[in-house]
Amino acid sequence: MAKNLVIVESPAKAKTIKKFLGSNYEVIASNGHIRDLPKSQMGIDVENDFEPKYITIRGKGELLAALRKEVKKADKVYLATDPDREGEAISWHLSKALKLENKKYKRITFNEITKNAVKGSLKEARDIDMNLVDAQQARRVLDRLVGYEISPLLWVKIKRGLSAGRVQSVALRLICDREEEVNSFIPEEYWTLEASIRPKGSKKAFLAKLQKTPEGKAEIHSREKMEEILKELKEARLEVKEIKKSVRTKKAPLPFTTSTLQQEAARKLNFATGKTMRIAQQLYEGVEIKGKGSIGLITYLRTDSVRISEEANASAIDYIEKQYGKEYVGSGKQKTDNGKKIQDAHEAIRPTDVTLSPVKLKEALSRDQFRLYQLIYNRFLASRMEAAKYERETLKLEAKGYEFGAASTKLIFDGFMAVYAIEDENDELKNLFKDIDEQTEIMVEEFIDKQHFTQPPAHFTEGSLVKKLEELGIGRPSTYAPTISTILARRYVVKENKNLYVTELGEAVNQIMMKGFPVIVNTEFTANMESLLDKIEEGVIDWKTVVSNFYPDLNEAVSAANKELEHIKIEDEVTEEICEECGRNLVIKYGPHGKFLACPGFPECHFTKPYYEKIGVECPNCGKDVVLKKTKKGRKYYGCIDNPNCDFMSWQRPSAEKCEKCGSIMLIKGNKLVCSNTECGYVQENKKEHS
Repeated sequence: MAKNLVIVESPAKAKTIKKFLGSNYEVIASNGHIRDLPKSQMGIDVENDFEPKYITIRGKGELLAALRKEVKKADKVYLATDPDREGEAISWHLSKALKLENKKYKRITFNEITKNAVKGSLKEARDIDMNLVDAQQARRVLDRLVGYEISPLLWVKIKRGLSAGRVQSVALRLICDREEEVNSFIPEEYWTLEASIRPKGSKKAFLAKLQKTPEGKAEIHSREKMEEILKELKEARLEVKEIKKSVRTKKAPLPFTTSTLQQEAARKLNFATGKTMRIAQQLYEGVEIKGKGSIGLITYLRTDSVRISEEANASAIDYIEKQYGKEYVGSGKQKTDNGKKIQDAHEAIRPTDVTLSPVKLKEALSRDQFRLYQLIYNRFLASRMEAAKYERETLKLEAKGYEFGAASTKLIFDGFMAVYAIEDENDELKNLFKDIDEQTEIMVEEFIDKQHFTQPPAHFTEGSLVKKLEELGIGRPSTYAPTISTILARRYVVKENKNLYVTELGEAVNQIMMKGFPVIVNTEFTANMESLLDKIEEGVIDWKTVVSNFYPDLNEAVSAANKELEHIKIEDEVTEEICEECGRNLVIKYGPHGKFLACPGFPECHFTKPYYEKIGVECPNCGKDVVLKKTKKGRKYYGCIDNPNCDFMSWQRPSAEKCEKCGSIMLIKGNKLVCSNTECGYVQENKKEHS
């Protein structure tokens, strides 16, 4: 009998596929890429039409030899790597490294690792799609050119070992821009007024909020204005102006794409993007189920499509009808909420078999696998279900031209929420207005006035950064997690309590990129490059044309930056601090965590100590110097130099000036000074900024 060889990326995938194919098939894994650009040099011949130089990845020699032996034994070879650009490129590299030109070989793809999908793919075996390969080659070459041309400049300017990347530099810029927004945000005072009211004869009181004043929308920005309103309302009687009933629907969510899965797993499960992708990969490749062997539980995890196959849709509808009833089956008229072009090669992420509920698989899955599978499963099922329905009742009350409002919501049909609850959604708010009509006398028990201050924009989390990158068209499903992992690993950014904060090192890298390479960190340019990669995939543009159009501008920017650096003598900054071991003046150096003080006598003298930059402000607690410090992870803050004896600290840079109203320290926010006492809220011009 003829022997067929199937090559996949991972041993787990090989194990799952092997059981679907007979003894006539051998299934082996390449463990990812076999060939890549060399690490020690750029590996791109700029003079020879940007021809890449691919070599066998170090440590893959033995594996490649074993693969070649298996190829010799086989009559036909099937390359079954993942169904995307990266997978297509791996198959192409395998065809070159294994010299398959003289063998019978074909490419097969499947969106899910199930018996039907795998066997069906053999019937639709095809040649390698070079448009997909070229799109991946273009991305790899562009990223290599950016990295290898710009990184040496960062080594000269800051420290060795730093790197710049096409997408990571834009992601870093977004985080830096957000940090600047947060730091320069000036809180604005505003007030709200609620009336605690009770219908006459009722024991139950509820709150109604001031919505309109005689002047229009209720916008109260000072205590004085609030006191005026309270004075006018002191003897006023609230009368029922309107009671309105309506039915509202909440549409079922769309099934997961890579981006929305990463966002929701971050929000609901507290998973980092890298962790989400790692566990999803395990669920896709196959998990050992008692009595059934290894089963692929979800469809392919890198997708930006929300499409669902007719077969999967029919299966879900049948399941919902049996488990929940016909009224829970959705109409199926869902639309995406953006008009952007999506790569519709794959379906949305869904379970491969809707009858394999999370409860049935709990014993076979690890805790994290179970939680992620449950999220994917429930979201898919919910996407095929009917909308939830609410009965909403609104009450409007008026006195002397002041309008108060209250709302009561009651869930009348849970629909998709039977399986996928939406956060911040009340299960059921009782109908508060059942005994009220327009003749009901309303008793005001008290007015509750509250002072508030507007809040700055939130720092990025991994989930919200993925959302922003997707909105801007930067990166693709396969790039979000590696991009975030890179900037965290380089210590340009740190993560604390889910939030991403830029480090001193990250700020320095961003400043150089913004100054020397504004095009690279331009979000529109990067998004446009992604659309060009899509056009390569479609066969509209040649990949080398894209690279050759991009390179001259990059080369010119690098040359200009090099000339500028030639005129800058990079020397260690000498300080007045004395080395405790040899008496030399210590110098400022850059390390993995930012600046530190070191003896210039290295390697004879190894003395180092932390570097604290004085900011010219006295500590409000003890009068000693306030210095710039960093947390263990590298996030900047301002604290007393006498810590731990003095516990003063501030995330915002303090000013030497004191608040004129309450005497607290003032914080610098752009060209303003803001009182650190949140209850005071005093703001003034930063005179030093304008002097």
